[in-house]
Amino acid sequence: MPFAVQALPYFAALLAAAVVAGWLAGAWLCVPLLALAGFILFFFRDPARVSPDGEGLVVSPADGRVTEVERRADGARISIFLSVFNCHINRAPIAATVTSVAYTPGRFLPAWDRRVVSENERNHLALRAADGDYGVTQIAGILARRIVCSKKPGEMVLRGERIGLIQFGSRTDLHLPPGVEPVVQVGDRVQGAVTVLARRAVQSRRAAS
Repeated sequence: MPFAVQALPYFAALLAAAVVAGWLAGAWLCVPLLALAGFILFFFRDPARVSPDGEGLVVSPADGRVTEVERRADGARISIFLSVFNCHINRAPIAATVTSVAYTPGRFLPAWDRRVVSENERNHLALRAADGDYGVTQIAGILARRIVCSKKPGEMVLRGERIGLIQFGSRTDLHLPPGVEPVVQVGDRVQGAVTVLARRAVQSRRAAS
């Protein structure tokens, strides 16, 4: 399975340490280091994904578990918690233009803490689509120490396209414009680029009729 290039420094360091440990101390120390190197490749895996077709569909920007669905007058917000066992590649929820990318330094509170929205290190991508303004916020967690964003303002993204990753445990928030309704609930397991998180409200009404 392919993996993100960000894995290479960690993998190379652990592989070198395993070789040295094996030479100095034998297999009892070498094997755990090799296992950890293998886990690094697993953590940074970057599988190919195919997004569903259909007008008005909004797909998940990350793998993980839905921890919050907040509905407000100015649009809904869906929060996804990523454990160290989830794929940490972030993806575009819709086809859009990146209008801004804003990085904010901060703390490293656990990703499930409500304060992370305003206090943790985070990176926010504003996306302008035909039906309104969306947002994806990459939020560092207690283990995550680096947020990677591969997009710049002015770039176009397709639904499901890779937009970055968060290293080692994190949270991703999806911000929806008014009229786009969440179709997931707290506790749902979701897959980046594949699981539909929301639909344009007019689409839901047409489908019901």
